[in-house]
Amino acid sequence: MEFSAWEPHYREILASFGFSREDDEKAAALLATLIGHDDLPALARLVKGRTVVVCGNAPGLGQELTLIPKGSVVFAADAAADVLFTHGIRPEAVFTDLDGATDLLVEMNRAGTIVVVHAHGDNIPLLRHWVKRLPGPVVATTQSTPLEHVHNFGGFSDGDRAVFAADALGAKTITLVGFDLDDKNVDPVKRGKLMWAKKLLALIGHDR
Repeated sequence: MEFSAWEPHYREILASFGFSREDDEKAAALLATLIGHDDLPALARLVKGRTVVVCGNAPGLGQELTLIPKGSVVFAADAAADVLFTHGIRPEAVFTDLDGATDLLVEMNRAGTIVVVHAHGDNIPLLRHWVKRLPGPVVATTQSTPLEHVHNFGGFSDGDRAVFAADALGAKTITLVGFDLDDKNVDPVKRGKLMWAKKLLALIGHDR
């Protein structure tokens, strides 16, 4: 999604949650200084014309792993990567704002998993802590105005950002596994994020 199309939704999200655009852009500028390279071309080659499965971190993810078609490209949303890895699946890419990051993320990145690091106003300390520890391929994203090597494909939370990226980079098909956008057993902020995820995914034909 082009930023001009995304920006009105972003402004609504800022108003809905009381987030600061200035803080988001400060975090994006910091991330631009922390990464030494941009591995977007590698991510694009991985996705174009392929079947992509995006794994969310819903409680039932472990039981849904059999739904992942063989030969598909697997994207994980944040801590879903750990679930996949402990079941013997190393995702090709992990989309994360780093709030679920563990040493397993570093291990996967070292083995070739692309880590798509997202900057927003609330995760500056996490950016400073984790980005320098990632030895492998990294792509930087923001939910605000994109910079030269900090991209914005659209989407808000880790899972829907992964879907937006797969769509923008030309995936042939996109399947969602481990998503429960109607989960009521979450706190109000998380419920609001799920509501937005459902609304945003519908924009690109991936509502469920």
